Amino acid sequence: MNLQMAIDASAADMPDFPRDIEWVNRREPCSLQDLRGRVALLWFWSYDCINCINMLAGLRQLENKYQGRLTVVGMHTPKYPAQQANEAVLKAANRNRVRHPVANDAQWRAWQQYAIDAWPTALLLDAEGRPVGRFVGEGALRRIDETIAALLDGMTVRNPPDDARETETFRGEPRMPLRFPAHALATADKLYVSDTGHHRILECTHDGQILRQFGSGNAGYWDGSGTDVGFNAPQGLAIAPGVLYVADTGNHCVRRIRLLGGEVDTLLGSGACGYESPNPIGKPVSVSAPTALAVADDCVYVALAGQHQIWRLDLRTTKLEKLAGNGRCGVRDGSGTGTRLAQPSALAAVPGALLIADAAGNAIRQLRLADLALTTLAGGAPYDFGNNDGPGERARFAHPAGLATDGMTAYVADTFNHRICAVNVHTGDTATLELGWHLHEPQGLSFAAGALWIADRNAHDILRVDVARGDTRRIAVGE
Repeated sequence: MNLQMAIDASAADMPDFPRDIEWVNRREPCSLQDLRGRVALLWFWSYDCINCINMLAGLRQLENKYQGRLTVVGMHTPKYPAQQANEAVLKAANRNRVRHPVANDAQWRAWQQYAIDAWPTALLLDAEGRPVGRFVGEGALRRIDETIAALLDGMTVRNPPDDARETETFRGEPRMPLRFPAHALATADKLYVSDTGHHRILECTHDGQILRQFGSGNAGYWDGSGTDVGFNAPQGLAIAPGVLYVADTGNHCVRRIRLLGGEVDTLLGSGACGYESPNPIGKPVSVSAPTALAVADDCVYVALAGQHQIWRLDLRTTKLEKLAGNGRCGVRDGSGTGTRLAQPSALAAVPGALLIADAAGNAIRQLRLADLALTTLAGGAPYDFGNNDGPGERARFAHPAGLATDGMTAYVADTFNHRICAVNVHTGDTATLELGWHLHEPQGLSFAAGALWIADRNAHDILRVDVARGDTRRIAVGE
């Protein structure tokens, strides 16, 4: 077995967790001594990082496979200042269904102490607390699994008390009709909501009365009709006559809801994370984390956050093609697949172009469809973030993850700045909207019926803003 060994030290040489580190989802601090008797996996993550989010599904599988013999501990080390608060990390743990203990490494002390240099990174300890391996990237899960199996082979596990139940219930979210909604898509007379934490799509009136539910309410992956459908953490939505398209992010798929009868099928993806290229034969193509969609001229445009790319599916010919991004994370303008995107997380169609909220790039990009020229309209770069209005080149965002347009203006959910910005689609000039409302990591936006609709994900709310008057009100969905 080929193991990537990175630490050659005794257990005594492995320093314990920093004393001042705070644990967001358990009552008592955790120490390395507490992990003795089982194999332990310490993993370093940041909840803005799509590779970390992708890795969580595999970690859950390992926890189930080696139940009682493996302890997983999460060390959350933030990229953005807004992620330093315990409450923000707790929300992220609850949103992503993390059941193992999570520490808030707000000041990067554990990161530095264990010489971590990339998200996600996992350190594996044997049952005696000795470090045996370091694994970098979401692609390391198979090697982690093989190493755990080798460590457990013939080993007698001294089973410490199981505190998984406490971790699961301590400081959970309140029971509300919505749970971490990712997108609010309004039409002239309807409101569609990605009720992400409940793994369903809701069709509502503008006042929040639920008319129909698509999805069973439990995470899963199967086509069907109405509530007999499996979604997994759906996010972005796009609508065309008679059809609602869904970025089924947790299933790494794009789904189609036929609104007349409620039937749901899969347009793109295999149900598992992958990094394949468009296949001309028509076989299912495995992709990574589609988060946003746009529809224009009989085409569906897909933002693949996990692949840092924009793809296009022609609904008339079923042709699938890459439009922008070479697959490496970054902000680089240019043409077609010679460009770089950084976790594109929202799309909006304007005549002849796509607007892109490049979340990890902290920028708003524009893709011209005629020649696939990609330019930066406003914002900075992956580590050039902030909270600045002004001309496009001086404007700064922090993980913008929502986008809508009324034609002249692009409305941006500047997620980690807890604000909505108005960006001129021609000049990039950026200004903060004064809403008179405290937002909590806003995400998906739409503009319809003379109003801006906001999925205020960490507050479990949908908001409606009359932009002309500046009035904001909460939509009581399902209440």
